[in-house]
Amino acid sequence: MSTSLTSAPALGEPTVVKVRSLKTPITLLAIVALLGLLFLLAPRSGTAVYRLAESGAAIALGDVSVPAGPVIWTTWILALVLGVWSLIAAQTYRRIGLWLPIVYAVLAMTAFLTWAGAGAAGAITLTGLLGGSISLAVPLVFGALAGVIGERAGVVNVAIEGQFLLGAFTAAILGSITHNPFVGLIGAMLGGVLISLVLGAFAIRYLVDQVIVGVVLDVFASGLTGFLYQGLLAPNGQTLNSPVRFSLIKIPILGDIPVIGPALFNQTFLVYLMYVVVAIVAWAMYRTRWGLRVRAVGEHPHAADTVGIKVNPTRFWNLQLAGAIAGIGGAYFTLVSVPQFTKDMTAGLGYIALAAVIFGRWDPLRAALAALLFGFATNLQNLLSVLKTPIPGEFMLMLPYLVTILAVVGFVGQIKAPAADGKPYIKS
Repeated sequence: MSTSLTSAPALGEPTVVKVRSLKTPITLLAIVALLGLLFLLAPRSGTAVYRLAESGAAIALGDVSVPAGPVIWTTWILALVLGVWSLIAAQTYRRIGLWLPIVYAVLAMTAFLTWAGAGAAGAITLTGLLGGSISLAVPLVFGALAGVIGERAGVVNVAIEGQFLLGAFTAAILGSITHNPFVGLIGAMLGGVLISLVLGAFAIRYLVDQVIVGVVLDVFASGLTGFLYQGLLAPNGQTLNSPVRFSLIKIPILGDIPVIGPALFNQTFLVYLMYVVVAIVAWAMYRTRWGLRVRAVGEHPHAADTVGIKVNPTRFWNLQLAGAIAGIGGAYFTLVSVPQFTKDMTAGLGYIALAAVIFGRWDPLRAALAALLFGFATNLQNLLSVLKTPIPGEFMLMLPYLVTILAVVGFVGQIKAPAADGKPYIKS
């Protein structure tokens, strides 16, 4: 929902067009209304305990107990005020700063977590909540980066789910045979590239609809890995389906920082690799010749062709790079999460990674942050189960997907994909 206002310029001045979008304010007010309804219909009393450090931490911090009622309603009222302020700002054609939804999210989440932990036997461990969110977001971040690279180059990569599956499968086999998780990681990258090769051949060479090819490859990967699991891995679990997992690596000093240290710097190799890959892709996309060429073939392929850039080869090879990155995300499932491959173990996370691409506006850093949000929603589901909240278990299973829909529909607003995204290029 948006309107525009064009101001009449003075002589010689450019025309100024102001756009009013009510999507974000309406979404913020809807969320705060639902939270208020939850707090009224299912009130919880007592105290909520926040645990700032785990037992054995280098810097011991005591638990913080807060009175549930005052904290819940104070933070809720502040979130309501921010929602109303965003509506007023939108009505007057003022730009809503990035700080507002961030502060709003902190307030709303504080109110919700306090409500969930009120009177509970256990404590809300912030280190575990943050660390688990980062770990669970690993495949989503790699999948989102793969989607950004592919779509920036003009190819819609709906096959991320298939790249995850085949990557997890090959990682399990090679990791089991060699007893080396790094060999399994290389195998996962090759599995992602195999899917990308097929996608590139059909979508770029033979001009088949990219979305249809991507969906078909997802179904193909599901059927292939399921068939090979039943016929190959299940009967030979000890030799072919028991890969060695990546262990936790604690970075000295940084890992001892209260709250955020263990969450950020006591993680597996794949998490540290995620930090590096996100930084490299985010920098290279806007600061290097490679990034300029990728964006050129995704926005104006004809113009890129006139200056000597080979459009289809550029798209094809960048699609293979994206497949290798998505394969790393697939390795998470068998080399970090569960030390064995099971049928359809990716559970549709490739599609959530694709949603993170849209939510992140086809920007590497924003897409990674969107993936972290979805990882947080998944970990929050686990926390709510431990705290035994009155929320039905079926709803908690829906939570990550509900957050995905809410983020894409409610916060994205009017955005445009790269101009040539999904459009095959035929040299004239």
